[in-house]
Amino acid sequence: MHLIERDDSVLVIIDSQPRFWGDALSAEDVATAEEALARSAWLAATARALGVPVLVTEEDPERNGPTAAGILAAAGSEAPVFTKPVFGLAACPDIMAAIAVTGRKTALLAGFETDVCVTHSAVGLSEAGYRVVVVADAVYSPAGAQTYGLARLRDLDVELVHCKGIYYDWVRTLEAALAFQDAHPELSEPPGFWI
Repeated sequence: MHLIERDDSVLVIIDSQPRFWGDALSAEDVATAEEALARSAWLAATARALGVPVLVTEEDPERNGPTAAGILAAAGSEAPVFTKPVFGLAACPDIMAAIAVTGRKTALLAGFETDVCVTHSAVGLSEAGYRVVVVADAVYSPAGAQTYGLARLRDLDVELVHCKGIYYDWVRTLEAALAFQDAHPELSEPPGFWI
């Protein structure tokens, strides 16, 4: 076991689309989904600022809508957006090729839904030889499925780390953290945490 290396990381934001936290959900679910989105956006912006590649997937965007605007803005125009017609992204040759071309072997996953698309993607990437880290506070499933999804990921030996932990693994030193915070004050802390 070792810390997450920034130069070996690629961030994949999975299916962060409106349908997954829309009108059919309770107010509590909507709030939880929006918190996960805010953390995913923060992580994407932080990754981008640190030179970590970011990829975005969308499940059936004609039906589920595009990725949330905040995620796309944070990831930047250079982040490719892929349509994912299956639950697990490892079954999509174009997505796997885009991950492979980065030369990175640690795939960090954020997005929706924890118990289906995130889990299927984590398993497929692991089977393909990647170290998989799920960002536990930047993933979401509705109606109690979040708890079961995270438990299943843990049972499958997928690493679960939170945004703050990933940030500190990436920067490693107090000097680097302070320099990053000076250069990017808007990213000085992940939503919901005090650094």
